[in-house]
Amino acid sequence: MSSLLETKIAARQHALREQGLLRQRKVLSVDHALNTNASTSSPRFVLEGRAYVNFSSNDYLGLSRVPELAEALHLGAQTYGVGSGASPLVTGYSDAHLALEREFCALTGHEAALLFCSGFSANTALMKTLFDQHDIVVADKLVHASIIDGLQDSGAQLKRFLHNSLESAERLLARNQTSALITESVFSMDGDCAPIAELSALCRQHNAWLIVDDAHGFAVLDGYKKAEAAKLIDVQVVTFGKALGCQGAAVLGSQALIDFLVSNAREYIYSTALSPANAALALAATQYSTAHPELQQQLLENIKLFKRLCREANVPLLGSDTAIQPLIIGDALQTLQVAEKLRAAGIWVGAIRPPTVPVGSARLRITLTAAHAAEDIATCVAQLAQVLSRVGVPLVTERQAADNHR
Repeated sequence: MSSLLETKIAARQHALREQGLLRQRKVLSVDHALNTNASTSSPRFVLEGRAYVNFSSNDYLGLSRVPELAEALHLGAQTYGVGSGASPLVTGYSDAHLALEREFCALTGHEAALLFCSGFSANTALMKTLFDQHDIVVADKLVHASIIDGLQDSGAQLKRFLHNSLESAERLLARNQTSALITESVFSMDGDCAPIAELSALCRQHNAWLIVDDAHGFAVLDGYKKAEAAKLIDVQVVTFGKALGCQGAAVLGSQALIDFLVSNAREYIYSTALSPANAALALAATQYSTAHPELQQQLLENIKLFKRLCREANVPLLGSDTAIQPLIIGDALQTLQVAEKLRAAGIWVGAIRPPTVPVGSARLRITLTAAHAAEDIATCVAQLAQVLSRVGVPLVTERQAADNHR
């Protein structure tokens, strides 16, 4: 006889499978022959003996495969060991962490920084520590799950404005005594950018902090100049697993905020610190990205090429100008079908389904990197056009997608 929990688990998994929403891991491996010259070949991996061109990675600048950064990680491990060994407030905070924090402050203009092991933990820690039941927080409707989870844990009253709508945001700010407005620099599922300067002006007008999750914008977005971010943004969250190609995250803000988090953020106080080797790697990756602006330029060229080829092939995109290029199909099962047919052609793209995106807006999330070769981008678009034509999926238009956000 099954226990109550076993019955619940089985029923839930069956329902997810029937809806095309079951999530499962896939064990990927590296074919070293495919990656002999990582700096000139598109990112690839091997699954069950077959190689795929990877169009689902957030490694926007291709830094995860740069030999100099692999050497930086090796040197960091040799210098500090492979782990931090303790909480930052015990003996887990080293000069490697301090150097990285100072680098971020120099780049953004913020007074202080605090390191976390992931962007999710940084966001949830910030939200649940900074806010409580006395706060009213305004957030874009499409902010990341980690922000929502942290706000729910905080007890704050959350009010959400229409996606990227200044008018909707201003109405909420005017009607409420708001503590902060939260948005993202680049939205992870739609690939569009928040109007940071305009939102900053609204927040200044209404005496509220502006908090920006900069996970998908840092090191690739020129919406605000380096060393000037702090003039627009009160709190900036940077993750290292996207453009920097490594692991970890940082919360950037005033010295008073960081001191407050050090004393009160449970995720920081009671977690083993990010390893010094990873901190050294993140520092090297940050410096490498700054020293090689041609990577950002190559990424922009690849984005333009992909969009132009899609226009010529009548493949309808959502209108993003960033590395994240969504193609909304709508139905979750059909989205999986299209993704599987692309994989049969050796092209791997993300099939994003609810609850990650709203019901009716399941999509292919195609991501470009500076490392993609032009011929692989052309192959991806050609296969995409062919599969869509063969399957006959009624695609969701950009206007219909916008209506899903309202």
